[in-house]
Amino acid sequence: MTEPLDLAREIARAAADRKATELVVLDLTGVSDVTDYFVICSANTARQADAVMDAIEERCREDLGQKPYAIEGRENKNWILMDYGSVVVHVFLPEVREYYRLERLWGDAPRLELSEGEEELVPAGE
Repeated sequence: MTEPLDLAREIARAAADRKATELVVLDLTGVSDVTDYFVICSANTARQADAVMDAIEERCREDLGQKPYAIEGRENKNWILMDYGSVVVHVFLPEVREYYRLERLWGDAPRLELSEGEEELVPAGE
């Protein structure tokens, strides 16, 4: 069984590998009963959003044996939501991300980011 933090880390790494920008992981363990982590990132184009989604789905399936419970927004690709249960992924086009501002909505949640070597999630700013 994959731990939620390990799943969030692999998802973040897969998104980073596809050059997703403004990558943020929110630790919701203390503020939500619905999920443990949000992985939020931006893609510059719908094509890149699709590539980020595919990379996440492939890495989770092949490396961790995890499949999403649901994927929403696959058709229009301006906000793709991937539900892995303990981790929910949001891939946004920049203007849609700015409109919804999930980071502000969940402002009480600690932020994590990939460490320099993209191996570990650490508190933002460290």
